[in-house]
Order: sequence, then C-alpha cells, then structure tokens
Amino acid sequence: MLKLMLTAAGAVVGCGCGHKKAGTVPEKGLSMKGLRKVDNSYKSTPTLEGAGVHLRRAFGSAAQAELFDPFLLLDDFRSNDREHFIRGFPWHPHRGIETITYVLKGDVEHRDSIGNKGVIGAGDVQWMTAGGGVLHQEMPKGDEQERMEGFQLWANLPATQKMMSPRYRDISSDQIPEVTLDNGVIIKIICGKVGNLEGPARDIVIEPEYLDITVPANTVYDHPTVKGHTVFTYAFEGPENHTLTLYEDGGSVRLEAGGEAVRLLFISGKPLNEPIAWRGPIVMNTQEELALAFKEYQEGTFIKK
Repeated sequence: MLKLMLTAAGAVVGCGCGHKKAGTVPEKGLSMKGLRKVDNSYKSTPTLEGAGVHLRRAFGSAAQAELFDPFLLLDDFRSNDREHFIRGFPWHPHRGIETITYVLKGDVEHRDSIGNKGVIGAGDVQWMTAGGGVLHQEMPKGDEQERMEGFQLWANLPATQKMMSPRYRDISSDQIPEVTLDNGVIIKIICGKVGNLEGPARDIVIEPEYLDITVPANTVYDHPTVKGHTVFTYAFEGPENHTLTLYEDGGSVRLEAGGEAVRLLFISGKPLNEPIAWRGPIVMNTQEELALAFKEYQEGTFIKK
C-alpha cells in the first residue's frame, strides 16, 4: 500500500565522485514544515478520445480546474492492444495551453501546421506550448510487442502568455537526469530539482515540477514542496495503479511503499488564479476569447504568424 504523508525532506547531494547520495537540506523555497494532508484520492476513469483511443483520465474538466490549477488534464494512455491506440489523434487545434507528453513504451509520431514533425520514443518528453494557436496530430504507433504507454498532461498558460508564439521542447530520454538515493528510491527529473540536479524543462512560468519516482518495497521517501503550489501524484505501478492523489497546502510529502514497490508521477506547479473559459482543446480566460478562437478556426485564420 502507498501511504502519502508528510515529513522532513530528503535532498540529493554530490560526494565529489559522481555518486549521488541522500541528504537532508532542501532547495531554497522548498518547505519541510507543515503537513500536506491528502485532499482527495481516486482512480482514473476509462474514456475514449481522438479517433477512438482508449485511455484513462485522471482529471480533466472545467469543474476540476480550480482544484488542479494550473493543471487542466492528465491522461494515462497505457495499452497492450494496438486497436486501442492506433487510430490516434488526427489534426486538431490547441490554443492557450501547454501539452506535456511523456512516453514510457512505444513511439508517437507527431506533425503540426508550422512544419514541425518527429517521433517521441520510449523515455522521451515533448513539452509543447500551443500559445496563440497550433494545429497538430499525434499518432501512437506502439512498439514491436504492440505496447503503447505514456501520459499527457495539460498545463494552463497565464493571460499574458495565452497568445505567445508556439514552441516545442523535445527532450530525449538521455537528457533526463536520473538519481538513485541510498535507500534505493529512483527519481527521473523531467522538470524541477532534486538536490543539486535539475531537469531539462526549465524557465516555465508556472514553476512546475515533474518527477517519475520509484519507491522500493518497505521504503520511505520524503519530498519537499513549495508552499502554495498545487501538488498531486499519479501511481502507475504497484498496488495503487491508476490512483491519483491530490494534496492540501503545506510542506513536504512522504511516499511510503509497503510490501510492493510503487512507481508514480509527482507533479506540482504555481496556481494562476485566473478565470477559465474552456472548450475542448482550447482554454482561454473569457467566453468572448473562446468564441473568437473557434470563429478563427472555422474561418482559417487560427494560426498566427
């Protein structure tokens, strides 16, 4: 069983020989004090998206937006059945958000309206900032065993950056630092810091943290957080598979595995505290902005030079 509690934080420090060891001093701005109690915990639910992709949605509705601010949606698209993912996500628009795709197994081919194309493979991350507007498609291909596993997270953009120019941050697996603590905990740092190690996704306005953490059986890991930031975890290996846990405000979080190892996503970010007008793949601040976005999409003026 995965227990989620609060305790002093375990940082990571170098010993001068390339080995990373568990420490006890958190980074500046991170808090070890105060309890982050569990606000809510529940299972992700099966749903269909795109042209018929079977996935599980951990959260993703306007009604939940305030709870998860600045995050909007988390989809779990793990499958061993090619027919459940091969139809993919054909051409569709995005505006006002960032989409973060993290692939565990298989390949995802992508292409967009401004000439970008490529493949996101096992262990890779694509951090796409839609900004003022982009049309793109994402087509899962799986691997030789017909497996396709990964996650897509949506993060909101503040009003001042809703209409910024689109951009991509393609992060290969070998660019993502991985640290093993003395107690066997393994952390892949996509975004944020663990001790002196920093992930490759940087300079993002919501100050996000995106970690892939494996906690061995009968092991405890304490992770510091920034007070005031939204924090949640999503377990995807172990007895708590498909479980999302959202925390109240506070300090650090304790992750404790019982008789079986647990692997999870650990995600946090600074809330925007702005109004949301959301329909489908477009998220703006007002209904007028939302209506204009769809009008421009219908008229062929959605893409801004």
